[in-house]
Amino acid sequence: MNTNNLQIKEKTPQILAEIKKAKSVLLHCHPSPDPDSVGSALAMKFVVEQLGVKATVIRGDSDIPQAFMHFPGAEDILMKNYWEIDPNDYDLFIIVDSDLTGVSRLEVVKQVPESMTIINIDHHRTNGGFGKINITEPSYPATGQLLYDIFSEMGVKITPEIAANLFIGIFSDTGGFKYEGVNSATFEIAGQLIKIYPEFSKLIAQMENSNSLTDLKFRALALNSVEAVLDNKMLISVITYNEIAKNNIPDVSISAGMISPILRTVFGYDLFASIIEPRPNQIKVSFRTIDANKYDVSKLASSIGGGGHKAAAGAVLNMPIEEAKSLVVSKVKELYNL
Repeated sequence: MNTNNLQIKEKTPQILAEIKKAKSVLLHCHPSPDPDSVGSALAMKFVVEQLGVKATVIRGDSDIPQAFMHFPGAEDILMKNYWEIDPNDYDLFIIVDSDLTGVSRLEVVKQVPESMTIINIDHHRTNGGFGKINITEPSYPATGQLLYDIFSEMGVKITPEIAANLFIGIFSDTGGFKYEGVNSATFEIAGQLIKIYPEFSKLIAQMENSNSLTDLKFRALALNSVEAVLDNKMLISVITYNEIAKNNIPDVSISAGMISPILRTVFGYDLFASIIEPRPNQIKVSFRTIDANKYDVSKLASSIGGGGHKAAAGAVLNMPIEEAKSLVVSKVKELYNL
């Protein structure tokens, strides 16, 4: 499938040239990784290796959920973060599906060796373009779909392993093809991918049926804390570190992004936020809305140092959890005149 996207047509040859001259390529998964993050990194790894270059995916700042470990190639993810590797072992860092909002992620970019080139490929509208080469296309509903067009422009073969990882990223980031941004091209690309990887239903089923008991306990804590604020315009769930520690919830079960989509299913509300304290005074916030034109939550997330999409965004804060909750509510009132 050919793309008419000028940015992809102009910059893909540059990316291809950088890969071919590299000796070793680094890839990573963004904090609290979702299937689009993991799948995009693994798909790019297979492409880089197809081009004859060594590639390594590191887990990044968070554990990889067990629900994603059946993705083709996931068993080869190096379970280390950036600070636990020697960046001098790599001369090219391809960062996919990450807008690098948040202090810790920005520090990574600031401290890469001069010998390491950064390529940035992303669909988050808050991505400021931090690489030597940047393809940032917020019109794409998933980085997996963006990568499909880039790989097609490269002329590489979409193998079953690549197809599976791209498909699961697209399927998940579009909410099963129901979120804003899905278009005819999304379905056409998904159709091409499942021709190459026909067992896509098993891929989805294993991902969606891999919850642990602690995953359920975590969701129970979150849902038990839900409250309506701002004259019933917004639902908020707040989980403190003490609650997490008391219930022995492991890091791999903790994700603010897991809770906010559940809140979004409640009829009669416009805005939704999950606020979680996995460590004392370290806060993860996830936002959702059902009306992205009226309540662009990427602006809300950006106002507190985060980023994301119009309908789904997030941030990381360093403050007591009650302060974080107050900050979120006050910013919502300020930005949306509630």
